[in-house]
Amino acid sequence: MNFPKITIVTVCYNAQDTIEKTIQSVVAQTYPNIEYIVVDGMSKDKTLDIVAQYQEHVDKVVCEKDRNNYDAMNKGMRHATGDYVWFLHAGDVAASPDVLTKVMEGHQEEDFIYGHVQVLDEEGKERPWHKTIPEAKDLSWQSLRNGMIICHQAMLVHRRVWVDYDMSYPLVGDLDWTIRLMKKVKTVRYTKTTFCTFLTGGISAQTRKKSLKERFIILKKHFGLIPTLWEHVRIVFLAMKRGSIGSN
Repeated sequence: MNFPKITIVTVCYNAQDTIEKTIQSVVAQTYPNIEYIVVDGMSKDKTLDIVAQYQEHVDKVVCEKDRNNYDAMNKGMRHATGDYVWFLHAGDVAASPDVLTKVMEGHQEEDFIYGHVQVLDEEGKERPWHKTIPEAKDLSWQSLRNGMIICHQAMLVHRRVWVDYDMSYPLVGDLDWTIRLMKKVKTVRYTKTTFCTFLTGGISAQTRKKSLKERFIILKKHFGLIPTLWEHVRIVFLAMKRGSIGSN
């Protein structure tokens, strides 16, 4: 079996409470060809001390100020030498030691390999993934007209389709990034494997409103005004019905 190199990128900042379990889940991987890069935004706590304890397992540590997570992820891709990139951030934990081995079974070096995540909130309670994940035959960049249907941490993306994150979108830049790279993708594979436990943080009502505005701008750019207007009317209605959008 051929083992393409997989670069795992962990972005962190003041993550002393969560970084170690992420690193340990990477160190435990049985897949034989991994490059591990940690991109730290100059943490002021003990994050880097913890990373240093695993220095024999970390191929590169990039420690410098960044504008946001997407800036740090761009740095991770620039330093990566792997065939694929997998973003596994502080607090995220690989589903099992053999998850990458299972994901890459029978691979044909597809442009885009994807699966599932287990979503946990800040209290450790499991939350369902909010979108229906399409089969490989149904997946294209146009599938993202309804937003991020696949979690970022459930993607392996081949370097031939990598694109930089656009710093114009600090809140939902992953949506624009995924649409742009999917426009380059020619081969996909849906593994139906759970890649990792994805730790999600709380989002304020104000941030949610800003995210919706940014999301609208991104989707209008890619899909046009009328389809995007209609989709956002539907989203806002459902959010109001759930009580997710407050009055502040």
